[in-house]
Amino acid sequence: MRKLLSIAVIAFVLFYLFSQPQAAADAVRGAVGVVKDAFDALVTFLNALVR
Repeated sequence: MRKLLSIAVIAFVLFYLFSQPQAAADAVRGAVGVVKDAFDALVTFLNALVR
């Protein structure tokens, strides 16, 4: 079941990538932005702890 679900997710991602490349790029850019913001917040928190 897990393998079938993994294949379905990969197939959907590939379909989305080839049918809507601009939207897929925007989604990746947004996800990277969220990770960057979270990392910046963590660094800010750790700097506040050190002071």
